[in-house]
Amino acid sequence: MTPWEMVAVFAAGVGAGGINSVVGSGTLITFPVLLATGLPPVTATVSNALGLIPGSISGAIGYRKELAGQGRRVLKLSAGALVGGLGGATLLLTLPSTAFERIVPTLVGLALVLVVLQPLISKKVRARREARPQGSARRDVGPLLLLGLTLASVYGGYFAAAQGIIYMSIMGMLLDEPMQRLNGIKNVLAAVVNSVAALFFLFAAHFDWTAVLLIAVGSALGGMTGAAVGRRFSPTALRALIVTVGTAAIVQLVLR
Repeated sequence: MTPWEMVAVFAAGVGAGGINSVVGSGTLITFPVLLATGLPPVTATVSNALGLIPGSISGAIGYRKELAGQGRRVLKLSAGALVGGLGGATLLLTLPSTAFERIVPTLVGLALVLVVLQPLISKKVRARREARPQGSARRDVGPLLLLGLTLASVYGGYFAAAQGIIYMSIMGMLLDEPMQRLNGIKNVLAAVVNSVAALFFLFAAHFDWTAVLLIAVGSALGGMTGAAVGRRFSPTALRALIVTVGTAAIVQLVLR
């Protein structure tokens, strides 16, 4: 990498760490930048997964107050996330790289649609909650919730863009908890998936250590900052940034 490319990857790591802790979809910041440095798509995905681990962990730590009293629930859901993340990572390395290159533009497009629709999804979730009879709150981890989050983790282990938004949508519909408490769970599950996938990649895939280290340091700083002050950012501005960068990623993937 040239010095300017290293600066760009580090800055993307900071942005991804901050966005992941608050909204999700930070991969749509780092992935296009890694492609722009010349990394192949699969190598970029593997390097990104390894680099985002510190950001996921620092974001989860930043939401420790919201996680208070949710230990048992988080453990159950983390078990599903571990299995799903490992399954997604296995698919990434088992399927041919040509399949990945064909699938990823579609996945990025799906992620962008979810980012744009997030306000509507959140509004629908709140309306469903308010329409439930008093005393019908759902706070336990049921089979449907566990299955849904495990499948979302398969997606996350394969390609993590918008993974957090999928988590929040599923939990918002199936758990009666404030959004910030769900956001804390989301950060833990993302950390589990990133970690198990990255450990698998560490022994079974090619990656770029320079990219990994730059994203790791940047995402750790961004995760702490995002957890501390992310609620002050304009959601509209964040979504606009994610959509812009994600669109650039689709264009670059199609033109490769």
